[in-house]
Amino acid sequence: MANISFVREKSIPQLPPPISESNTIGWVRKNLFSNWLSTLLTILSLYFVYICLRDFIPWAYGGIWSAGSLRECLDTNPDVACFSVIGARWKQLLFGFYPSEEYWRPILTFILLFVSVTPIFSQRFAKYFWFSLIYPGIAIWLLWGGSIWPVCSIYLTFVFSGLGFYIAKNQFKLSSGMSLMVAIISLIVFYLFIANPFVALFGYILPINLVVVESSQFGGFLLSMIVGFSGIAASFPIGVLLALGRQSDLPLVKMICVGFIEFIRGVPLITLLFVASVLLNYFLPPGTSFDIIVRVIIMVTIFSAAYMAEVIRGGLAALPVGQHEASAALGLSYWQSQRLIIMPQALKISIPGIVNTFIGLFKDTTLVSIISLLDPVGLASLIRADQKWNGIYWELYVAIGLMFFVCCFGMSQYSQYLERKLKTDNS
Repeated sequence: MANISFVREKSIPQLPPPISESNTIGWVRKNLFSNWLSTLLTILSLYFVYICLRDFIPWAYGGIWSAGSLRECLDTNPDVACFSVIGARWKQLLFGFYPSEEYWRPILTFILLFVSVTPIFSQRFAKYFWFSLIYPGIAIWLLWGGSIWPVCSIYLTFVFSGLGFYIAKNQFKLSSGMSLMVAIISLIVFYLFIANPFVALFGYILPINLVVVESSQFGGFLLSMIVGFSGIAASFPIGVLLALGRQSDLPLVKMICVGFIEFIRGVPLITLLFVASVLLNYFLPPGTSFDIIVRVIIMVTIFSAAYMAEVIRGGLAALPVGQHEASAALGLSYWQSQRLIIMPQALKISIPGIVNTFIGLFKDTTLVSIISLLDPVGLASLIRADQKWNGIYWELYVAIGLMFFVCCFGMSQYSQYLERKLKTDNS
């Protein structure tokens, strides 16, 4: 009798899926034409895109790049874009009135910006985090120029303050509150009595200077990046502290944080910019010179920090109370609990809202044109006032919109990458 086996001795390889269910054809059928409603919406969407692009593509693709004025463009072909204005004024759109022989300074600052954020975004380079801390001073010196020693004195002030805190805490065994007071006193003493002689001495012994560039010469996309990135970097930690303060059990701290957030959120940004431009000097001692760009950065930062605080508070509220109870059961202090357990989860939940706030802040930098700072939008109006380009309109704003889109889209894509990287569930 034959030996008949009903046990499979080897695996049968999987067959490839049908062509109609794979590759581009399968994706189109699944996502665009899966049912009659999807088919109808796809057709309507394609028709809408066609309506939007049927005139724009010939207008942009056939654009003129070599004319010397708008009149020359119109004489050549009045039905296409006159991108010659971009070729003639692109340096001004990027750098404003920054001296052309000093363009290497903002370019180097921009390159070093990516170097400084690398330790923050990549754990492989975390040991270079020290460069992220000193980058703001380097950027200020490169952009505005002058002697490097005032910037060094600011860093030495904080080093001296931290040294005072360390000695008070570890050598004299003082409490954290007393050590903090010692650190503040050390900071004040160094700033008032040591910083100026230090700057004068090293400025005489080893003068390291760059040509001074006034803030009135800043403009274009350079100004938008300075205000936007400075506001983003400063508003995030302030927003975290405000969110924690709003949930604090200390009545005074909670009242201050709630009052600040609600007041700033209830005031338009343009009002704060007018305060920075006109009213802020009235609250300063007579003769005080407060740089207009610094004033704008301060107002943009506090405006964004109020919204950031609410975004982060939403992430904190989304965490179950068991997380707080578990951290307390482990014997962690409040700050240890926030740093190790609560805040990482809250920030992960809040990533879309945080990036949305960042993007909104970066686009809102165009409002500085209202207070006579020449960002790209302000420069567009100035360029259009030139007799050569009087009457040009769409070409400038298409170029400006494209510059902002590249930055905002980059931030959006990175946030999505970060969400995928931090995703821990299987859904």
